[in-house]
Amino acid sequence: MKGEKRREEILSLIGNTENPIPANVLKERFKVSRQVIVQDIAVLRAGGFDITSTNRGYVLGRTARASRVFKCRHSFDEIVDEGVLVIESGGRIEDIYVNHRVYGRISAKLDLYNRTNVEELYRSLVSGASKPLMSVTDGYHYHTITAETEEVLDGIERTLRERGFLIEI
Repeated sequence: MKGEKRREEILSLIGNTENPIPANVLKERFKVSRQVIVQDIAVLRAGGFDITSTNRGYVLGRTARASRVFKCRHSFDEIVDEGVLVIESGGRIEDIYVNHRVYGRISAKLDLYNRTNVEELYRSLVSGASKPLMSVTDGYHYHTITAETEEVLDGIERTLRERGFLIEI
């Protein structure tokens, strides 16, 4: 298959799913090396396509969604509760960041959109590979949360407040 045709199909695949598609899946599908896939993604980006690389694969920029930043605080053991609450209320946790008094803003892309993502994140933190970002600020942290509408975000805000996770900014 020629490169141009392969790139069209890659764009179609990542554009027609909510889930990230790993490079390894693409390389198997198109019977090329992983490096060829990486190069194809670079060519597509250079062509103006908003393709993001996450730890779970490639995603095409989403259509406009409502977005809001929430300041939260909870214990390590409540990470799954917070994530599932947001997702089951119709939200997507895009990132986490903290405002460190010495280092400034420290952030990480999360892209959590289902319960499995949240549980995988928690398992990796429990394994001791690393501590959660919120641990450097005594549990205080911010999330950018997206949803289909502002009304959904209002519901998420109410639920976070009811659970005692929301800190008023």
